[in-house]
Amino acid sequence: MVIALNPDGVYSKLAHMNPKQSCPHGLGWLITMSFFGMLAFSATAVAQNNSARPNFGNTFPALPLEQSASRGIVTRDPSDVVQCKDEYWVFYTGRGVPSYHSKDLVKWERGPAVFKTAPAWIANIVPENRHMSYWAPDIMKVGDQYLLYYAVSSMGKMTSAIGLATNPTLDPNDPNYHWTDEGFVMRTQDGQPGDAYNAIDPAVFHDTDGSLWLVFGSYWSGIKLIQLDPKTGKRIAPDSKMYSLAYNESIEASYLCQHDDYYYLFVNWGSCCQGTNSTYNIRIGRSKSVTGPYRDKAGADMMGGGGSVFLPTANGPLFGPGHAGILKVQGKDWFTSDFEGDVRMGGRATLAIMPLRWNADGWPEATVNDVKAGPTAEPGTK
Repeated sequence: MVIALNPDGVYSKLAHMNPKQSCPHGLGWLITMSFFGMLAFSATAVAQNNSARPNFGNTFPALPLEQSASRGIVTRDPSDVVQCKDEYWVFYTGRGVPSYHSKDLVKWERGPAVFKTAPAWIANIVPENRHMSYWAPDIMKVGDQYLLYYAVSSMGKMTSAIGLATNPTLDPNDPNYHWTDEGFVMRTQDGQPGDAYNAIDPAVFHDTDGSLWLVFGSYWSGIKLIQLDPKTGKRIAPDSKMYSLAYNESIEASYLCQHDDYYYLFVNWGSCCQGTNSTYNIRIGRSKSVTGPYRDKAGADMMGGGGSVFLPTANGPLFGPGHAGILKVQGKDWFTSDFEGDVRMGGRATLAIMPLRWNADGWPEATVNDVKAGPTAEPGTK
């Protein structure tokens, strides 16, 4: 595997690709992991330094949503886009969980990070995470609080946790603005008894009946689902039932939504973090029950490797779509994600917002307007 390094194109999550598929042991594995560790540390340090610069990553002018999915800002693993007052907010992988905000969904400005210092519990639960690089956040307003979930992990291991932070507002100028660390919701450990799964890539789902759910997982035994307490945002009980929703040799970045009579599960197959060489693609299935089983358009169970292609790897100048989200604005649906590489941004990852429609059979379809025109490159996979 060859990884093209750039200041904001690699971070420690690169270890969740091939090393997780086989988890080999021995000297060769240690040497490989040490090599990746040095690269990830170096790249993370550079990225953190650059992220402190105003407007860093705004290398591609924002076009109208009708012309381009790419928002021209360097983001990876974005959360759902949520509204607070007259602005939209998105959070993404990086030091302390950084953010962007926008008044029109077209032009975005950098916002504050959630954390200025590491929550105290992380040093005990995930001691190898020492640089405040937190992954794949998701956010939702439930009641009078914004609930922000994020992943804390360590390279190539199942030692991970999903944390929770709350805030009554996302407006930094509001006197009530304050992020409260609520501790961790889920944790996993190497060598844990029973099912091998990884507590990263959280996505929160609020059902129409008022129940709250968290879907998560990466590689190993796949995508899991637990129920949350809407009052606390935490798991309803430490030993509450966990549901298995989808499996593939390379799977992560799950997302749940509801439309009419069905629940829809989006997942990523393939690998991230390699710019335009990333093989990420988004798959989908649906179910009459939030707990599954989820089946694709051909009727295949997603636990058995099923999953219809929602967005392929290559989309004109954009490669590797990942981390699905859906935003409803004035009665119109939009699909949000990142693309791991935008040719026009030197192969950097970008936030994407695309028109979303539901076809006659009830399946969602996103339009990547960039496919119609613009420079393209040969994809790693279709």
